[in-house]
Amino acid sequence: MGDENQAIEIEKIGSAYDVVIIGAGPAGMFAAYELAAGKMEILVIDMGRDIDKRSCPMKALSYCKHCAPCEIMCGVGGCGTFSDGTLNLRPDIGGDLAALTGDQTEAWELVDRVDKVFLKFGAPQTALLTEGPEVEELKRRAASVGARFIEIKQRHIGSDNAPALIGRFKQDLVDKGVDFLIETEVHDLLIEGKECKGVILSGGRVIRANYVLLSPGRRGCNWVSEMIEKHDLKARYGGIDIGVRVEVPAIIMDPVTKINRDPKFHIQSRRYDDFVRTFCTNRRGFVVKEEYEDFIATNGHSMANKESENTNFAFLVRIELTEPMENTTKYARSIAKLATTIGGGKPVLQRMGDLRRGRRSTKERLARNLVINTLKDVTPGDISMALPHRIVMDIIEGLETLNEIIPGVASDSTLLYAPEVKFYAMHLDVDRHMETSIKNLFAAGDGAGLSRDIVNAAATGIMAAEGIMKKAGKGQDIQEEENRF
Repeated sequence: MGDENQAIEIEKIGSAYDVVIIGAGPAGMFAAYELAAGKMEILVIDMGRDIDKRSCPMKALSYCKHCAPCEIMCGVGGCGTFSDGTLNLRPDIGGDLAALTGDQTEAWELVDRVDKVFLKFGAPQTALLTEGPEVEELKRRAASVGARFIEIKQRHIGSDNAPALIGRFKQDLVDKGVDFLIETEVHDLLIEGKECKGVILSGGRVIRANYVLLSPGRRGCNWVSEMIEKHDLKARYGGIDIGVRVEVPAIIMDPVTKINRDPKFHIQSRRYDDFVRTFCTNRRGFVVKEEYEDFIATNGHSMANKESENTNFAFLVRIELTEPMENTTKYARSIAKLATTIGGGKPVLQRMGDLRRGRRSTKERLARNLVINTLKDVTPGDISMALPHRIVMDIIEGLETLNEIIPGVASDSTLLYAPEVKFYAMHLDVDRHMETSIKNLFAAGDGAGLSRDIVNAAATGIMAAEGIMKKAGKGQDIQEEENRF
């Protein structure tokens, strides 16, 4: 029945549009939201399933079925749908909007616009603020050990509430005339004379468009790299983050997560002076597995209506390469493949105490451990066999520094899952209006290397939409219509 419905949907899709958007994550959906106001014919294409059909089998089976495409990574809403659902309302967390806009005030205004749309579709009205004596004390404790605590205004949706919010968002777009073509892969860009004229689907079908927005999300970063090489798009390699997913008893992190649900700590390692940071903290959440084409990785999520006894967070080392190799994505993938090999196709799980002592964790040691792992589909092992020595030392030193701020976070019973890899793709060179070096091809979001979180991805989608409308001569018409009301 599902295939029949999909066939009917494809029949309704036209062969030409004003704008084709590749990817139905936050960048693509926020771009469509803005473009719909310009009364343009818009098609959003995504390789994953619709939001009401996305469901990871691991929730019931406790092991990965290797779905193709991955239900966690692909589909309407993007890979952030089943994350913690925390909106970090700052333009310099998860990207650098000011660098793209050229104006700090405009960057903050974009964040505010993104926040208002999320509120419209059901995000909680209450935001988690970072003001008061508790915040000042946390900043002092971090500074005293050479670290930095980043205060952030946050709004928590929860991974169990996010699908309903995204469903309302998508329905609003459909009501405004936006077409969606899901469970469909874009094989190639249609480039004629250094100008983008549309897309070529995996079955060979051509859909023409006046403008194309490249926003395939984190899952599509490898495909974006292929497009860069094939069509000679101007781009550069950016840094990547490699590390582990840390899991501790929630009671250890509660004093901090009550102040800031997704606390950000920045640390410089002592030995190598590398940048190490916390990322994506999931209070009383669950560790999950991410499925890529030829390797696995870890992530985490938390829900508004279901809790575990643990809190997890990513602990990441920033890697930037110069000579003789600059391809950070290739380097990170090679590490992730090695970790996947070491884990037999599963994440490697190790106790902090075992890592310190240079020994692998075993099922017996984990069975006696004080912290019970929330992700069961794992291989007990030795992370130092999977990650480079420098990264392992950065993780150990960084967690010991964090332990001085949050006592207990680096105890022997703390659990470490590897690998945790954040791919930010190659950074596409874009102008102020998010247009690439190929005429009428615009870019936004994580897959294009222009953001690293939900809010910043959405903001770049807005910027790209405004760039398209400006080029199409729609911007002035929209402003005049808004002024009438």
